[in-house]
Amino acid sequence: MEYVLLGSSNLRASVIAFGAWQIGDTSFWGKSDEKEVKEVIDYAIDIGVNLFDTAEMYGSGESETQLGRMIAKEKRSKIIIATKVSPQNCTKELLIRSCEESLKRLNTDYIDLYQIHWPPKDVSFEEIIPIMKKLQEQGKIRFIGISNFGIQNMQEWIEKGGTMVSNQIGYNLLFRSPEYEIIPFCRDNNIGVLVYMPLMQGLLAGCWSSVEEIPLLRRRTRHFSKNRPGTRHDEEGCERLTIETVQAIHALSEHLEIPIATLSLSWLKWQKGVSSIIVGCRSKKQLESNLEALLKPLDPEVLSLLNEITYPLKRYMGKNADMWENEKNARIR
Repeated sequence: MEYVLLGSSNLRASVIAFGAWQIGDTSFWGKSDEKEVKEVIDYAIDIGVNLFDTAEMYGSGESETQLGRMIAKEKRSKIIIATKVSPQNCTKELLIRSCEESLKRLNTDYIDLYQIHWPPKDVSFEEIIPIMKKLQEQGKIRFIGISNFGIQNMQEWIEKGGTMVSNQIGYNLLFRSPEYEIIPFCRDNNIGVLVYMPLMQGLLAGCWSSVEEIPLLRRRTRHFSKNRPGTRHDEEGCERLTIETVQAIHALSEHLEIPIATLSLSWLKWQKGVSSIIVGCRSKKQLESNLEALLKPLDPEVLSLLNEITYPLKRYMGKNADMWENEKNARIR
């Protein structure tokens, strides 16, 4: 297993992280086999995966609960638990309560990385930052992280006296908007980048070949038409371009005899500034497949070709790093 220091912290995080959203949110991901999940968590720790990411909003706390129940006490010191507080819970009273409830659900005395899930709209950073620092001083959290913060959000957080060792963002071959501003800023300021949705919720895993096959809850991003149920971006979308891009990546993966998911994860691993890639795993087979990406050093020509294939989609999506909202309403600034 490869490890990187997460930003300015002393946390040595595995380059592949375990995403626990899938094990606790049945409404989005379907029911999981608890015994199988316990086996894959134990296996992940045994082979060196040490970063486990969750959030209080995943399954309304069920993801944290399952993770806390399945991690043996003797293995707690071997791992980094990262969770997130929802923006609506960032007032003084609610933030402290959220942290304490997460600690209880996770069955632990401390959280290694406590992240603000989205930039709050109704609470100022001046109110949030002292509380986060107090939680840190009390030993309830070790390091402060942010999630879905754009360059303006990060600049304001720093100006108000905030610190962060990482920023968690949505980033993959089909959504390269963070490359314009967010990742360069993080690199320049020694902020680790944690990547979620590396396989675009299955699109880059070869799960579907047409838009109609994609589950309703997974076709709400700006890639899809505003006429699709559940969308809120009010944009035309780029469904044809998205499917054509997936088909081109799939064709390349078949030519190279590398699974499309492995190829997609490997591309991410070689992007400058990326610290760790969060992958959802509910079975040992799934995890083993994802770990193949670590063993696939891609030829520079392949990396260049993947960049070329996905550039038209990158250009269409533009700098707006909010996958679900148009630029005017974007929560990531």
